[in-house]
Amino acid sequence: MASQLETVRRAAIGSRKSVGYDWEGAMAASLAGDAAAYRRLLEEAGRWLRRYFARRLSPEMVDDAVQEALTALHLKRATFEPGRPFLPWLAAIARFKGVDCLRSAGRNRTEELDEGLHGVPSHESASLSGIVMAGLFERLRRPQADAIRLVKLQGFSVREAATMTGQSEALIKVNIHRGLAALKAFFGEGEMAPELIG
Repeated sequence: MASQLETVRRAAIGSRKSVGYDWEGAMAASLAGDAAAYRRLLEEAGRWLRRYFARRLSPEMVDDAVQEALTALHLKRATFEPGRPFLPWLAAIARFKGVDCLRSAGRNRTEELDEGLHGVPSHESASLSGIVMAGLFERLRRPQADAIRLVKLQGFSVREAATMTGQSEALIKVNIHRGLAALKAFFGEGEMAPELIG
């Protein structure tokens, strides 16, 4: 057993494929219990994730996204199937964590106040939009309005909206589709606000 572990460890750490780091070998060694191979795998994965997120997220979000993805890698490592390519598996984790970071940033968005302002900006447009939207949602069935409000306007995922409303995920999707179709019919094709439909 010890010689097998040493063989796997040498394959993971000592050798390199012609194209770079041996991800699959390192993961196999890690799953076999080699702590040194696992530490090295996390270091390499951290570097790869930093490059991945640097192209997709704002600079202030990269560190959090890398940590979230490394945590997910640690928690989900038992689901990795030896013999399968490692990087597509890591990329799937990174993609989901990147979306989570963007969604979270959208909910927590803040804007700096311009200290040079001498007056208070008008909220008339936002107030009128709110009144119009409330009137439109009154024309829909309550489950449709709730689904559209949560997913399309407030940015929650379908799963989160299902949990909040008690509807199934499939029903949330159906209610969004039917609700938007009803609003399109009310306005006529092409006149619907694109930010609501998109």
